Amino acid sequence: MNNFTFENPTKLIFGKGSIARLATEIEKNRRILICFGGGSAKRNGVYQQVKEALKDHYTLEFWGIEPNPDYDTAMKAVELARTNQIDFLLAVGGGSVIDAVKFIAHAIPYEGDAWDLIKDNSLICRSTPLATVLTLPATGSEMNHRGVLSRRSTLEKVSFITPYSFPVFSILDPETAYSLPQRQLSNGVVDAFMHTMEQYMTYPDHNILMDRWAEGLLMSLIETGERIMSQHHDYDTMANFMLCASMALNGFAGMGVPQDWATHRIGYELTILFGLDHAQTLAVIYPALLRVLKKHKRDKLAQYAERVWNVHTGSTDEKADIAIEKTESFFRQMGLRTRMSEYEIPAEAVDIIYNRIKTRGVSYGENLLVTPEVAREIYKNAL
Repeated sequence: MNNFTFENPTKLIFGKGSIARLATEIEKNRRILICFGGGSAKRNGVYQQVKEALKDHYTLEFWGIEPNPDYDTAMKAVELARTNQIDFLLAVGGGSVIDAVKFIAHAIPYEGDAWDLIKDNSLICRSTPLATVLTLPATGSEMNHRGVLSRRSTLEKVSFITPYSFPVFSILDPETAYSLPQRQLSNGVVDAFMHTMEQYMTYPDHNILMDRWAEGLLMSLIETGERIMSQHHDYDTMANFMLCASMALNGFAGMGVPQDWATHRIGYELTILFGLDHAQTLAVIYPALLRVLKKHKRDKLAQYAERVWNVHTGSTDEKADIAIEKTESFFRQMGLRTRMSEYEIPAEAVDIIYNRIKTRGVSYGENLLVTPEVAREIYKNAL
């Protein structure tokens, strides 16, 4: 088990009717900027609940934060906040809205080029307090210190990590997710599943509790994923899914364990270059990565096969192969494709992406084995 420091200051407010708690959780003297996505909050009734709860507060609204939030969009909100002396931010939506609001919070008090904060997270030394009302379970951003921001004008997609990104509190009402389209639910399940796998699927490290925590999350997501395909309005199904997504990436599963994250990092290329949803990139890249790196992950793959997929026959190598097959089948069961060609991405993309990664001179994975050359092999395997 590795040394670690654990901290998560976010207050989680969970359950039906909990949006009303905004009235008392945010001080009356705050000047609040409420940030939204494309309009679903009005269609599903969340907007009305938020406005009712904050009717005695000063509020402004900012609309139009897109999936894979863009720097230029976020900077418009920063300018609005600065002009109106905003001192509290409320994100209403899914991970994209929340990630954008985290960046907005950091950029408001920063006097230099705000993109510098993304390139060098150590520059983030003060921020505007923020809270969230989650309507799309997936990223876990409502209870962690991470964020991802795109800059489409320069074809960049970058993650940022800072303790200043923890929300003060997050409200999770499972009923807000009832109206989500199947694509977003499927993406959310796969995203949460992959957050868990990135912290689990490395090598045996004798961290018994974290292994069991991750395996419990994976089994819960498999069970919930099967139900959520047909039971959108079942409260307990949605509640379990929402809680799993938060627990998958709030630090609990990562205490003292080696972590991978290569799939996320090299998968960003498929979003910024070809417009794939984040979860779609994960479903394409991960089975290929497991096939390419099987000999390095074999023992953990076999453990995963036994404990999560109930595979108890065959050699370690055979169990590893079955684990990869079952993972890919699960992604397909959730409605996602697992090959680049299924998204009409040409074979030439492999070298384009390879050159972009090579130019950055980076390597990824728990042992930094995913060099640009290995990333190229993974992408070729994913064709």
